[in-house]
Amino acid sequence: MKNYSRRKFIKKSGLSAAASIGVAGLFNESFESNLIPSPSPGAKYMGDYKAPKINNIRVAFIGVGARGTGHAKHIAKIEGTEIVAISDLYQDLVERSVKNCVDIGKGRHRNIVGYYGEENSWKKMLVEVNPDIVFISTNWKNHAPMAIESMNKGSHAFVEVPIAIKLEEMWQIVDTSERTQKHCMMMENVNYGREELLYLNLCRKNIIGDLLHGEAAYIHELRFQMEEQERGTGSWRTYHYANRNGNLYPTHGLGPVAQYMNLSRGEDQFNTLVSFSSPSKGRNLYSNKNYDSNHKWNSLDFRGGDLNTSIIKSKLGRTIMIQWDETSPRPYSRHNLIQGTKGTLAGFPTRIALEDGVFGITNNHHRWVQGEQLEAVYEKYEHPMYKRLGALAKKMGGHGGMDFMMLYRIVECLRKGEPLDQNVYEGCFWSAVAPLSENSVINGGMPQKFPDFTRGNWKKTKSLDIIS
Repeated sequence: MKNYSRRKFIKKSGLSAAASIGVAGLFNESFESNLIPSPSPGAKYMGDYKAPKINNIRVAFIGVGARGTGHAKHIAKIEGTEIVAISDLYQDLVERSVKNCVDIGKGRHRNIVGYYGEENSWKKMLVEVNPDIVFISTNWKNHAPMAIESMNKGSHAFVEVPIAIKLEEMWQIVDTSERTQKHCMMMENVNYGREELLYLNLCRKNIIGDLLHGEAAYIHELRFQMEEQERGTGSWRTYHYANRNGNLYPTHGLGPVAQYMNLSRGEDQFNTLVSFSSPSKGRNLYSNKNYDSNHKWNSLDFRGGDLNTSIIKSKLGRTIMIQWDETSPRPYSRHNLIQGTKGTLAGFPTRIALEDGVFGITNNHHRWVQGEQLEAVYEKYEHPMYKRLGALAKKMGGHGGMDFMMLYRIVECLRKGEPLDQNVYEGCFWSAVAPLSENSVINGGMPQKFPDFTRGNWKKTKSLDIIS
């Protein structure tokens, strides 16, 4: 990395190379984002990038645990793909996933090479197999280095959320993608939910007028993951709860709202963020209640607030409230709200209110239309892509079909040589909420300015089309 002007706000302990080893020096840095780093020589802006068509896509996977094994099963079903390699630390996970893919592919995935046992076996895989695309579903700290190495070795990279932990890593991802002209897409599956696609279509058709405000959340009690102590999500994610304080998982809620507003796509852009966390209580109480006093979880001081609330201000002055809570005993919610001058769309449950009423069901905005009353709305405004793929996606599964539709679209775009539905810059902007919120929290809610990962090119980036 070069030409960065930066100052270090904080240095914190964080996640080690392997969760079971313990905590090592993971820290966040905040860059003075008004000073934009220079692009690499020969770099090409990737906002509307169309990669050369790939008729038969040779696919590799890094990480086939809880998320990766599901992705592999879905890809194995999609025509135009050939799974050529699977890598994981653990032999049993690789062998299970290889068998699943061979069985599902019915002869299409015949020569899958398995890599396991060594921390860097995935690097060997990239060189020996040279896949067209790589799916990365590992612990958060590995997302950035694996994506960067994959692109440098000639593969498009598809990364689980978040795309990276630190702002510096996000800039490195952007620079590598622009220099190699390889896609790096963060796989935000919620953008493919039925409700989210419906609302995108309604926003594009100006049904709720000029957009003013959004709300997004990921409320999901996950304390049970602390039982995963040697392998699995809890074995490494628990250290993040202990050593970081901010909104660590913002993208599920933010992704759809950002696309409603066309943020970083010609119309508007991320500007500043403020963030506050509640007291940290739940994880310490849970650990004390469920584990012996000498257990490793009780050696941690969980200082991340149980609930974080962050507010984004856009260039046009719009606001977005984002909340994150994986600790409190409350029902699951992926709160999804977009408010305009003529009405409001909200989620959990799906409901709509318009100033002049909705299809005669209501006469004004004082009552929500929801439940069975929404059938008329879906009939008229169902997103065309959901009309085409929704039934198949629900059958195939994965968070109600969101996962399958996302993966289907990735394959479809690559085979047709079309831009992806989510570009590398969106992945970085949405993920940047985490380090920016940490910096804001530790500085008493001080506003943090978003880096412009597009270097001003967002102004000429096309909005996401309503794809049929």
